Amino acid sequence: MEAEKRVASSKKAENNRDKKMTRKEILEKKKKVQEIIKAALSEKDPLSSFPSFHHYSTKDLSVYLDSGRGDYLSSSVKQYIQYLLKVNMEVAYGTEWPKEEKVKRREMVSSEARYIFVYETVNADANIMFKLSKKGRSNADGTDDKGHLVAFVHYRFTIEEEIPVLYVYELQLEQRVQGKGLGKFLMLLIELIAQKSKMSALVLTVQKANMTAIHFYRNKLRYLISTMSPSQMGLQSNYEILCKSFDSETKAVLEEYYAKIF
Repeated sequence: MEAEKRVASSKKAENNRDKKMTRKEILEKKKKVQEIIKAALSEKDPLSSFPSFHHYSTKDLSVYLDSGRGDYLSSSVKQYIQYLLKVNMEVAYGTEWPKEEKVKRREMVSSEARYIFVYETVNADANIMFKLSKKGRSNADGTDDKGHLVAFVHYRFTIEEEIPVLYVYELQLEQRVQGKGLGKFLMLLIELIAQKSKMSALVLTVQKANMTAIHFYRNKLRYLISTMSPSQMGLQSNYEILCKSFDSETKAVLEEYYAKIF
């Protein structure tokens, strides 16, 4: 009987040690994730690591890219962002737009907001314009000595389900530069930034009414519906959360229900 008690006591102590180790591992993992996010946020110019993405050209479009952050936006750039958001998103949000617009105005100036700005070059070499970009001044119509602002990406480094992810808040292009491969080019750049910054996945939200965007992300870029999306949790909503993971662990966490439903 005493021997059985000792064995039981030994097993209990072993189980307690396992639990303590598990807790320690969890804390270490959380700390590591926080350090990854901190390092990503400290990067001053993510574009500097990808020189081939400084500009993009087709037969009828020539643009160059510049990086930025929410708490450094000029008043004219803020106005342009608000304008383009309204033009592109008001219909998709419908009656919810007035409320959503206020939310987006707060989000865009956050110190955590990171941007890729796209400027159209007119009668100038894109490489030269990129080098001059830090000296530019902008006007309310999106035109400055950098060129004409025609698109932007707003993204953030954040934590979802204890996993470091790059969350794309906005991908907005003027209508006249859509359909030229620019959106795909920007999202490829965002994927590279995410992987270099040691993010485990890309995450974004898309309105169900925006069928063009859904087709773009699901069919052209191969994004999956995230397990965090309302539709995967049995909830009614007018949006979906999409994701693209870079490793098997993240895929298991974010997309475990995908195979069952699709």
